[in-house]
Amino acid sequence: MRAACWYGTRDVRVEHVEDPKILNPHDAIIKTTLTAICGSDLHLYDGYNPTMQAGDILGHEFMGEVVDVGRDVTSLRPGDRVVVPFAIACGKCFYCTRLLWSLCDNTNPNAWMAEGLYEDSTAGLFGYSHLFGGYAGGQAEYVRVPFADVGALKVPGELSDEQVLFLSDIFPTGYMAAENCGIQPGDTIAVWGCGPVGQFAIRSALLLGASRVIAIDRFPERLAMAKRDGGVDVLNYEEVDDLVETLREMTGGRGPDACIDAVGMEAHGTTLAAWYDRVKQSMYLETDRPIALREAIQACRKGGTVSIPGVYSGVIDKVPIGAAFTKGLTFKMGQTHVHRYMRPLLDHILRRAIDPSFVITHRIPLEEAPRAYRLFQEKQDGCIKVVLTS
Repeated sequence: MRAACWYGTRDVRVEHVEDPKILNPHDAIIKTTLTAICGSDLHLYDGYNPTMQAGDILGHEFMGEVVDVGRDVTSLRPGDRVVVPFAIACGKCFYCTRLLWSLCDNTNPNAWMAEGLYEDSTAGLFGYSHLFGGYAGGQAEYVRVPFADVGALKVPGELSDEQVLFLSDIFPTGYMAAENCGIQPGDTIAVWGCGPVGQFAIRSALLLGASRVIAIDRFPERLAMAKRDGGVDVLNYEEVDDLVETLREMTGGRGPDACIDAVGMEAHGTTLAAWYDRVKQSMYLETDRPIALREAIQACRKGGTVSIPGVYSGVIDKVPIGAAFTKGLTFKMGQTHVHRYMRPLLDHILRRAIDPSFVITHRIPLEEAPRAYRLFQEKQDGCIKVVLTS
């Protein structure tokens, strides 16, 4: 089969690789019909994960048709059309039974690596390095799906692939980020980053009852997409002198009720602190650039919440923890428990409350994945979200 494979920093190649096989009686084999490049994939593309190996198959946002199942799979059969969550969960461990699916104890065979870095491990993840299990990803013609009964969700025939694909990751991720804000009637939510996850966080905040959303970015096409629905104000942070002060002025001097950092480890900024982060990261004295996180903490009102769907990988510097303590902020973060949200969000799609395909700007054949990665990483041609077609 053909697959998008990682070979080093900014080196993705489409190659012939061996077809996946049933390895466990709970496995299914999926023929991929649609897959996507996630912002998190760019962290691998940019070389920020040291446990990638040459030839690793990328991708964790995918869906397709079941072509084979293991003997113990009971809910699926060949011909079923399914979407698959990016985290792999067993369904029976301490965390799965508490609906903390992305923290599954049984699906990362390399948990010892993550435990060495973070003291604990997440679940295994599709296409996201050997730190998270070394599983082959979904940017391929076929994918092996472990614990298929637990993860793969059958989707109705009346919905297109593009309408349901993002149940695999970014729609639940944006929704959980908004849900973590504990939104109350009248609340104002500020969202840093209007990439795909930020776009879904914005729309999810509105679905959950926010009265106002303030979307923050520097790319006009992202801000325009964010503003497409009512109830959204936009801020280009390159066009204001002091972003935190501007947010206070927009919220009666208090600050937003909750702030969502949908940027994470590769944040861009124009301040002295942003240049400080870039220098320290280039010298391997800091792993991530927490520019958006600092601003979210500084801007959030007293007693508010900072929600962090943006990925952080290691150690960050000069986080204003004293301000967070003084203001009594609540922090909520982590890998998304996608399984928890797939069915409820599918209902939103069926009711036409949202059509997730709005975020797609580019459709490119899998064979051209290297070009698609460059386009997405360099934000060329107004690229916000790219899907790879078979």
